[in-house]
Amino acid sequence: MPHHTPLIGTVVAGLVLAFLFGTAANRLKISPLVGYLLAGIIVGPYTPGFVADQPIASELAEIGVILLMFGVGLHFSLRDLLSVKAVAIPGALIQITLSTLVGMGVAKLIGWTAGTGFVFGLALSIASTVVLTRSLQERRLVQTERGKIAIGWLVVQDLSMVIALVLIPAIAEVMNAKGSGIPYNTADLVPVVAITMAKAVAFIALMLVIGKRVIPEVLHFIVHTGSRELFRLAVLVIALGIAYSASEFFGISFALGAFFAGMMLSESTLSQRAAEETLPLRDAFAVLFFVSVGMLFNPAVVVKNPFALLGTLFVVLVFNPVTAYIVVRVFRHPIATAITIGASLAQIGEFSFVLASFGVGLKILPQEGQDLILAVAIFSILLNPFYFAAIAQLKKRLQLVDAMPSKPIVEEPEELQVTKLTGHAVIIGYGRVGSILGARLKAEGHPYLVIEDRKQSAEAIRQTGVEVIQGNAADPRIIKAANLSEARWLFIAIPDGFEAGQVAEQARKLNANLDIIARAHSDAEVEHLQKHKADFVIMGEREIAMGMIEHAFGDKPQASGEKPL
Repeated sequence: MPHHTPLIGTVVAGLVLAFLFGTAANRLKISPLVGYLLAGIIVGPYTPGFVADQPIASELAEIGVILLMFGVGLHFSLRDLLSVKAVAIPGALIQITLSTLVGMGVAKLIGWTAGTGFVFGLALSIASTVVLTRSLQERRLVQTERGKIAIGWLVVQDLSMVIALVLIPAIAEVMNAKGSGIPYNTADLVPVVAITMAKAVAFIALMLVIGKRVIPEVLHFIVHTGSRELFRLAVLVIALGIAYSASEFFGISFALGAFFAGMMLSESTLSQRAAEETLPLRDAFAVLFFVSVGMLFNPAVVVKNPFALLGTLFVVLVFNPVTAYIVVRVFRHPIATAITIGASLAQIGEFSFVLASFGVGLKILPQEGQDLILAVAIFSILLNPFYFAAIAQLKKRLQLVDAMPSKPIVEEPEELQVTKLTGHAVIIGYGRVGSILGARLKAEGHPYLVIEDRKQSAEAIRQTGVEVIQGNAADPRIIKAANLSEARWLFIAIPDGFEAGQVAEQARKLNANLDIIARAHSDAEVEHLQKHKADFVIMGEREIAMGMIEHAFGDKPQASGEKPL
């Protein structure tokens, strides 16, 4: 019996094509985001063949935005946010204002009114939450000074859009937008804006006073139940529930609500586990976001309005990043920081779509304006990875400039210093397993260093006198800094078998004689790690069984295929 299942069809078609085109893009050494966008164009209404359900895709994409910003919040404390307020708040407001004015200039050249130009320019001034955070995460920049400024900038932009969504109906009324159904006069604008700001302040205060205590306590309670399923469900309920409540009761965006929810949990010992539990869903729904963006693209706009498109592209790809660069430099931050912030803002996304749809609905923005905004969003997202690639090429020159003594703020170097240890052990992951290994190595007098991804854990380990490299061990720069070519042992103590395999493969290429010892949770992981040149793989469950047998019968059995210790 046939069933009409637009939800399943949209998810399957979107993910399958995103996988195929994302894989092809990765093989071509370009960002997988390009493949995801192309997948969206193919299943969109402007290309022949299967057409996915756009409203459903957009709603699924919102879940991706929520989980993505929740994950960013988990790695971002209130202290980090306050540390960049001096540049993020004025910088974002200046950039939004100037970009909006230039956008109004482009609109005037097209022949639109000032009110139309305001909405158009505002839509061109706001960066995409998903693109910006993904770009920072892929390059391990979230915890750096430049990453903190970029996230702070993003928060200010989101709050600004909350106010903008109140202002636009008033502008529509001033322009006598017939049939808009606006229930209030222009004189009502001031109290409405005041109420909106009060709601935003109330939400933030509520999260700081209550959320900071309640959210961690709820998760700690669930942990003690011993149910992983309940813990995963609790994390999703917190992320989605707070994001929805923020939007429904306080007029805050889903993204901002989820970010604050994650930030309230960031100082908890469970933050890392919460991030791990949401990662698979977060990545899958984030992919659907890019697919949904691709579905909106109408290729005909390139032919119909080429000059208007070029002017709009100029605002997003040139003016926005240059303005951000100048503003950050005025606040006496290094060139590397300024140029990274500029590159992060050289794109537009979901808030621009909301503003464009809102403007069209109120008859303040023509359909042509919405088409231009969507086209520029596609092009800017496609080109954004190349901005960061250009920064990488200029990295050495930027570091020389930042080294000048006249700059009071020192940006963390991109190139990590290689450890001076030789004949040492390297421990990847310093949780329950890694810390026990470290204690034994210390007792035996063997030199060792730790690679730890979590910033707070890395700082705590460093305070004990142990050499620490903070970052993801699968990053070739981190591997190089650990001097594995001169190491004796590599202990891979992280629970992620896929990442552990990447580490083992890279380590073996650097040192054929390195003794690589790894942990696994299944026979498949054991096989995967052995395939990637690990010398000895220990599966936790098997070792537990052997310990029980040894206690009961007085001997420890030899597992087939494993070497004796």
